[in-house]
Amino acid sequence: MSQDFTDTIFGDDTERPATRSRRELHGKRRPPRRGRRLLVLLVAVVLVGGAGYGAYSVIGPAVRGLVGGGQETDVDFPGPGQGETDVVIPPGATGEDIATLLRDAGVTKTRTAYLDAVAADPTAAAKIQPGTYVLMKGMRGQDAFEVLVDPANRVTERVTVREGLWLSETLATLSKATGVPLKDYQAAVKDTEALGLPPEAKGNLEGWLFPASYEFSDKTPAAQQLRQMVAQTVKTLTAAGVERKNWERTLIIASIVEGEASGDADRGKVARVIENRLDQPDGPTNGYLQMDSTVNFALQKRGNLTKSEYESAKSDPTPGDWFYFVTVNLDTGETLFANTFAEQQANQQKLNQWCDANPGKCTG
Repeated sequence: MSQDFTDTIFGDDTERPATRSRRELHGKRRPPRRGRRLLVLLVAVVLVGGAGYGAYSVIGPAVRGLVGGGQETDVDFPGPGQGETDVVIPPGATGEDIATLLRDAGVTKTRTAYLDAVAADPTAAAKIQPGTYVLMKGMRGQDAFEVLVDPANRVTERVTVREGLWLSETLATLSKATGVPLKDYQAAVKDTEALGLPPEAKGNLEGWLFPASYEFSDKTPAAQQLRQMVAQTVKTLTAAGVERKNWERTLIIASIVEGEASGDADRGKVARVIENRLDQPDGPTNGYLQMDSTVNFALQKRGNLTKSEYESAKSDPTPGDWFYFVTVNLDTGETLFANTFAEQQANQQKLNQWCDANPGKCTG
């Protein structure tokens, strides 16, 4: 004969020879047997709480059954739902996080409605991708789960932040593409600690928003977008093997290289010129950079970092003793490097000759 599993775990709850309980001594009735069974079961759930959600998925339905007289409590909508609402699943969201998002958005009636579906198919649940999903309000937990596990239901909205943008341009680009008000980004910038900006940046977000394509929408808060971009910069610097103490210096030099170099072939040489000028204050330039890009940057000209610089420009400059360089052919980008000022003057003369031969192509 089958037996209630709670009897198997906790013992049969039939009456035993009468004894005077502590409650009886105080003139109180003993709780009904069903109530005692529920109390013991709930205590057991608390004791095994460390087992996590797996324990809940087994014992939870039994608890709901005991509470409801053998029937589940009203934890789920009947479905199918109505209307539409956007739900944004952020990167790293757990099943518990998603359950809360769905409940708060009115998609599911309770967190349990969704978590029961997760427990029934944890493999599929683990593959849910971050992004925006369009769901209905008043859905069954299982129906909402099936929408989320299908990647075809993910709304893809890509925002591309190209290389070379300075901070104000990046914020404007993000606002235009996502529809999030520019003032939201400007407000988020004021709390750089909340954005995960490393202390080495000294509160200056310039150069720390990694240029790439992102899946942001008008439902992705400005602070969350900027935080993701900063994290990508940190990730890239770390992958490139740049020491943390050199992060800010690397980004600054990479920005100068981007503004000065006319092609990938010259990036390492330009980086070496910068290093030589900075490392030798008694050299021909007296330790000054004397580069147009630094002036342009001060005047809010374009000249921000690129992806390739993170990995190659500053972290691995080409060996050499150059202190000068000049582009002598603006069509091809041919650049000549020099060790001495005399050599630089000779190279400058080549640029002058090219400009004379190509009227209208040299300005200033």
